[in-house]
Amino acid sequence: MKPLRLLTIVAALSLSACASNPTSPYDPYEPFNRSMYNFNTTLDRNVIKPAAEGYRTVTPKPFRTAVGNFYGNLKDVFSVLNNTLRAEPEKALNDLMRVSINSTFGLFGLIDIATPAGLVKNRTTLGDTFASWGWKNSNYLMLPFFGPSTVRDGSGLGISLSIPGPEKLIYDTLPQAAGFYGLYGVNERERLLGVEKQIDESSLDAYTFTRDAYMHMRAKQTGAVLPQDMDEENIDIDDLVGEPQASAPVAVPPPPKP
Repeated sequence: MKPLRLLTIVAALSLSACASNPTSPYDPYEPFNRSMYNFNTTLDRNVIKPAAEGYRTVTPKPFRTAVGNFYGNLKDVFSVLNNTLRAEPEKALNDLMRVSINSTFGLFGLIDIATPAGLVKNRTTLGDTFASWGWKNSNYLMLPFFGPSTVRDGSGLGISLSIPGPEKLIYDTLPQAAGFYGLYGVNERERLLGVEKQIDESSLDAYTFTRDAYMHMRAKQTGAVLPQDMDEENIDIDDLVGEPQASAPVAVPPPPKP
C-alpha cells in the first residue's frame, strides 16, 4: 500500500473514531490512538527492538554514526525546501551549504563536516511549515508504524511521502526501498534503546506519558498553546533521548522525509 494512501486511511479512521471520555482535550481520538499505540508497542517489542539490539551488537559505533549522518544529510535537503517555504532564507542557505559540503567532502553525507564547521542543523518538516503558516494547534494522532504525531504533522508527512525526493536516486524497486527505509528505522531505533524502560519507570500510563511528552516537545518547537491541564512535571523528552534528530517514535521511526 502506498504511504499516502495509508495515511489517508489513518486520518479517516482517526477522525471517525469514538471520542468518548478523552483524558485530554488535545487527544479527542484517544480510543483510536491507544489501539495504534498498542499495535506499535507490540511490533516494537517483537520485531523492531530485537532487530535494533542485534544491529548494535554486530555493527561498530562509527558505522552507525555514518549511517545516521547519511540519512541526516537527506533530511537537510528537505529542510532547505521547508525553510524556503517558511521565508527563512538564512536558514535555507545554511541548510543548502550543509548539504553541499557533506555530500561532497563528507562522502555523500557519511561524514558530518558541516556541523564542526559551524553550520547548525535547522531540521524542519512540512508540519513545521504548516505551523509557521498559522496551523499551530493540532490534535494528537498516533500513526501506525510512524508513532506519535498530530493531524498537522501527519498531513505533512503524507504529502512529503507522495513527493519524489533525493532518496529516489538511491532505490528503484520495492525491495530496495524496503532495505533503504528498514536500515533507517533500525539505525534510529538503536539510538533510542533504553527509552522505553525509562518511560515505563517514569509513569503509570506509558501512553499518556508518551503523548504528553510529544505534545510538549512539539509545542515548544512550533509555538503551539497547549491546554492548561497538561502535566509538564517530569516531562522532558530531551532528557530521555538527548539531541533529537527525529520525532521520538514508539515503534518504527518515520522515514527521512519530513
